[in-house]
Amino acid sequence: MSEFQTCRLDDLMAHGLVRLGRGDVISKDDIAGHPGPYPIYSSSAHNNGKFGEYGKYMFDEELITWSVDGGGNFFYRDKHQFSVTNVCGFMRVDGKQLHHKFVYYSLAHQHRSLTFDYTDKAHPSVIKKQYRIPSIGKPLQEKIAGILTSIDTSIEKTEALIAKHQQIKAGLMHDLFTRGVLPSGQLRPPRSEAPELYQETAIGWIPTGWEVSGLQAKGKANVSWIRTGPFGSALKGEHWRTNGHPVITIGALGEGAFLHDELLFVDTKDAARLKDFQLNEGDVVFSRVADVGRSVTIRQEQKGWIMSSNLMRITLDANLVRPDYLQMQLAFDSRLKAQIRAQVNSGGRDVANSAVLSKLRFAWPDFDEQDRIISLSNRASEVLRDESRNVEKLQKQKLGLMQDLLTGKVQMRTNDI
Repeated sequence: MSEFQTCRLDDLMAHGLVRLGRGDVISKDDIAGHPGPYPIYSSSAHNNGKFGEYGKYMFDEELITWSVDGGGNFFYRDKHQFSVTNVCGFMRVDGKQLHHKFVYYSLAHQHRSLTFDYTDKAHPSVIKKQYRIPSIGKPLQEKIAGILTSIDTSIEKTEALIAKHQQIKAGLMHDLFTRGVLPSGQLRPPRSEAPELYQETAIGWIPTGWEVSGLQAKGKANVSWIRTGPFGSALKGEHWRTNGHPVITIGALGEGAFLHDELLFVDTKDAARLKDFQLNEGDVVFSRVADVGRSVTIRQEQKGWIMSSNLMRITLDANLVRPDYLQMQLAFDSRLKAQIRAQVNSGGRDVANSAVLSKLRFAWPDFDEQDRIISLSNRASEVLRDESRNVEKLQKQKLGLMQDLLTGKVQMRTNDI
């Protein structure tokens, strides 16, 4: 099947169909001196490129913008009042012959195979020679753009649903660690309604019958309850392999699960040398720098994996504590996280260590209630995982459609337009 003929951006510019430009310098003083509701877009790829808000605006039209300094990412801007900074480019297209969203999708598709950075910047003079637009009629452009817009809308709706469920889960986790779960499977009534169900402790009000203690009180006999990863010199770039024995780094710690694409590997010899840093089922491994407390429970299939130098592992007595309950406290309990922040940020310290962990105080319900808390949390997490999988499927579908429709590998029939 034949592919579309294409035209380079500079040729389209020569025919007056495309115009490229740069935004203006907008300082913090400018923004402070002219407060207002109009968005400013800059070079960031996050938050749709939004930099701030302003009392002035440069545009009130449909445009395509891109980040000059921030990797060259493209953005479609529908008609509204906005500005762009000097590290952001803007593209006007002739709406009589070119469909804005079709041009945007064409550019975004090609951008996936190009690399710009803070040295090789996406200046107008550079991109006009590197991007091409398919030479097809506007009705077909509109049809293709409509299909891709439809799937983008589905992605946005699913992402909004994920954000909603994340808020719901955050509220649930707060309730689980302050109110707990009764045998009926329901949360206890709040303290304002049933004060007799709560007790005041050093870490605040918790359900009556819960215990407050440090990690040492829950440790295994004759086993170090905490261990830090190997010194940096023990694991360096020269040790990494493309496959072999998995090594967990901070980048591989997701929300309660490992990001397998971020795992590193060492060979059998180095794995044996690092045996003391291999993990066992039931260990909780967590970040001791950056987002301290980000953590994952080790399962049977991950037994023997090695932790890197910026991680620590906690090993508690499985007859006293459910590892998943400990992991959830580290990751979600706001009162515990406040303790961690206070300890990590005191005395100029910016990392967690055994001294920090020794000072933390945890709230421990009995085994059965730990299980009920874990169960409710897992249900909320499963909803999020399902929606995240839906987003991944939609994104893969979108990439396939872009490859097929924007290149002409799959052509649409005239009666489809």
